[in-house]
Formats: sequence, C-alpha cells, structure tokens
Amino acid sequence: MAGYDQPIIIKKVKRNKHAHHGGAWKIAYADFVTAMMAFFLLLWLISMTTPEQKEGLANYFAPPNVSMSVSGAGGIMGGTALDANGAQSAGAAPDITADVSLAPDGGTLGAQGAILGGRNGDQQTDHDETKASSEALKSTYSQVFHSAAASIRQAWQANPDLTEVSDNLLVEVTDEGLDIQIIDQDGAPMFPEGSKYPYEITRKAIAAIAPTLQKLSNQINISGHTAAGGTYANPRYSSWELSTDRANVVRSILGESGLVENRIKSVIGRSTTDPFFPNDPYMAANERIKITVLYEAPPVPPGLTP
Repeated sequence: MAGYDQPIIIKKVKRNKHAHHGGAWKIAYADFVTAMMAFFLLLWLISMTTPEQKEGLANYFAPPNVSMSVSGAGGIMGGTALDANGAQSAGAAPDITADVSLAPDGGTLGAQGAILGGRNGDQQTDHDETKASSEALKSTYSQVFHSAAASIRQAWQANPDLTEVSDNLLVEVTDEGLDIQIIDQDGAPMFPEGSKYPYEITRKAIAAIAPTLQKLSNQINISGHTAAGGTYANPRYSSWELSTDRANVVRSILGESGLVENRIKSVIGRSTTDPFFPNDPYMAANERIKITVLYEAPPVPPGLTP
C-alpha cells in the first residue's frame, strides 16, 4: 500500500529546432541568374548585329541633332527622319514656313543672299584670322613675359630698401599680359593718403622695373585704383582724379628711369570700379597701381607696312 503514496514525476524533454533561415538568398540568387541571362543575351545581340544596325540603335536612343541622311525609311528608324525641325514621324505635317534667304536645291543665291553670304563669310574669316593672330602673339610672348617677371623680382630683391614692402609688390603673367601691381597693405601704404605723389620707397620700386620694361617691345597700360570709403577735402577732387593723377605720376617715374614715352599705350584712373578684392571694396589692397605689359605688338611706324 505504501507504493501508492510515491509521487509520480513526469519529465518533459524539449528539443530545440533549428531556426528558420528564410528564403532571402533565393531571391538574391534569382536576381543574379536573371542579370547574367540578360547580360549574355545582350552580348549575343551585339555579336549578331551589323555596324549599321548598331548605329541605328544608338541614334534611336540618343538621336543626333543632324542626321547623315534626310530619309528615315527602313531600318531601325522606322520611317522617322531627322531634319532641321527635329524628329518627325512619317505622315506628319511638314513645316510650311520657308526660309526665303536660302536658295532652292540646284538654284543660285539671289543678289541680296550673295551679298549677305559673302559678308558673313568675310567676317568669320576675319574673326578666325584675328583669333589665330592673338593666340600666336600670346605663344610668342609667354616665355618672354615669364623671364621678364623673374628679372623684375630679382631687381626688387637686389634692393635692400624694398625688403620691408615685398608683400606690396606683385608680378605675374595673366591672360591679359604681364601684370605688375604695387598695392597698399594695412599699416603699409605706398602713397600718402589723398596724395598723388608716392613715398620714396614706392618710387624706388617703380624705378627698378623700368629697365626690364624698356627691353620689352610691347605696349603698356598704367591704371590707378582706389579703395572705397575715401574722403576728400576738395569737393572738385574725387577718387577719379586721384587714381588718374597717381597713374600719370607712375608714368613719369618710369620715363625718368629709362622707359621711352612711345611704349605707353594708356594712362587711366579706375577709381573704385575694379577692386582687387571685389567682396570687400574697403580693403587697403584695393588701393593700388597696375602696370600691364600687353601681348599687343608694338605699333608700326608711319610709312611702313607690316
């Protein structure tokens, strides 16, 4: 009877099943197989088409502005022709607006058309010749200007008095020519405020470049520039007069230092219209003198032909 009092123990064993991995890899594999099939199909199509068919396919998806032929019959174009009016399918109404300035096929230009055509052709020819001549001049003088820039820097460095204003002296070859600029710096102006006459150290810097400029045969522009915000005691004397006077004084100093007068093409004052720093016209560096040796060839003396 005692055996009936023994507790009954039920043992449940749980078995861990493997987690479900999902089917994402099947989708990725299917995409890969589809892409490979499309790739090999593309290779097969390319190998089976002729060069003319390939060109037609390319023109269909990216039509050029000018067609090799005005006829679009047959082939991949399917009756579509490309003309001056763009792609026009067969059967579409043509543009009845005619350009009366053009002669019909097999005809000749009228008197007015001939005159206009000849004039435009001459203008284009002149433009091309002028552009080619300008490029030739730049190519000719580019190396000369780089050598001249090195000579000017050397002349400035050779003068110990100019060491303290070395940051005020700039020289570089640009698209316009050889640019030489004498600029103001904060606390180191090159001209007294409101005066057209430079400091002595500025005069030395200007005189040092004259021998190098004299060796060049090109024309020279000199322009004066001022910073915005200047005040003038004389109401009849403004930044325009000041910038012009400074440019003319620089011309005079160059002449005294050996540069002949016929080398100067222009002496102008630009006031505040052409700042060195356009974003801040009040900066001291906008107050400057700019000397530009142009790519332009020297003028031909009277009585001589080039």
